[in-house]
Amino acid sequence: MTQKILEVVQTTILKEKPDPSTLEFGKHFSDHMFMMDYTSEEGWHQPRVVPYQSLTLEPAAMVFHYGQTVFEGLKAYRSSNGDIRLFRPEENFKRLNQSCDRLSIPKVNEEAMLEYLKEFVKLDKDWIPKEKGMSLYIRPFIISTEATLDVSPSRAYTLMIILSPVGSFYKGGIDPVSIFVENEYTRAAPGGTGNAKTAGNYSGAYKAQERASSHKKDQVLWLDGVEKKYVEEVGSMNVFFKINDEIHTPALNGSILEGITRKSVIELLESEGMSVCERSISIDEVIAANENGSLQEMFGTGTAAVISPVGRLEYKGRDYEINNGKMGETASWLHETLVGIQTGALDDPFGWSIEVNG
Repeated sequence: MTQKILEVVQTTILKEKPDPSTLEFGKHFSDHMFMMDYTSEEGWHQPRVVPYQSLTLEPAAMVFHYGQTVFEGLKAYRSSNGDIRLFRPEENFKRLNQSCDRLSIPKVNEEAMLEYLKEFVKLDKDWIPKEKGMSLYIRPFIISTEATLDVSPSRAYTLMIILSPVGSFYKGGIDPVSIFVENEYTRAAPGGTGNAKTAGNYSGAYKAQERASSHKKDQVLWLDGVEKKYVEEVGSMNVFFKINDEIHTPALNGSILEGITRKSVIELLESEGMSVCERSISIDEVIAANENGSLQEMFGTGTAAVISPVGRLEYKGRDYEINNGKMGETASWLHETLVGIQTGALDDPFGWSIEVNG
């Protein structure tokens, strides 16, 4: 796949930027958007940056009926000297293609997409907040657009990227979250779409989140879809446990999303000589470890929060406090280190951050 020339059409009317102190996730969008189309005859073509605008789709567009769509999420950061940085964006486009493969969507040119993204971010760089802890959220997504009710993969798609300034996930310091262990509904099962970032995975989780909220818990901890026994992931995060000074995380089994922050945490820990055991972890083992004092920490990893410590767990009507409801030293170190690398405050020996010049 050869790289196409990027067309740029700048808006003539700039939006008023929101007050950084009132930013909410996904509520405000920058002046422009990236678009690229696919047809079975032309392949991916016409990459362009245009003014942010509404879409016109036929009612029969397949995305509305069969949910053939995938997406990604990453961020752009301002360093202390004003440089713009992207954190491992090549991993996001790699995972986007993995999701495309699972949803029978044509793959994109990963190298070309990274170059298009850089140019797009440079154009709307003034939307990247300068305040500490804030960033520009980047949402690439693909929708099927062929107008037919035929139950088969679409022959036409549109890829878009939109940008949204976001505030700090932790506005008043890092507070450990509370988790509701879901043992009725299932997020994913082996052979399903659990390891793809596709829309249905998220809307299918709403009912369980409602249950968690009714129990006054922040997020859902999903168990496996077969035995309802093994821990999989937390809401929009992968999950880690520190047990007897060892780090454990559920092994990728086809129904767990391959988190980029998860991957970074594993590589970061291993660089410090700490091995990470990727294996099947039962919820009963977690509860037993907490009760006998060997569970020292539990935390989630993801783009939004980077590291999110878990302070309380509810399972089968009983609450369990973890690490006295406080953030552990490992989670704290990981958060400080990853954020430091992302923002340029710390050296990046891994080459994870990419500077966007201009």
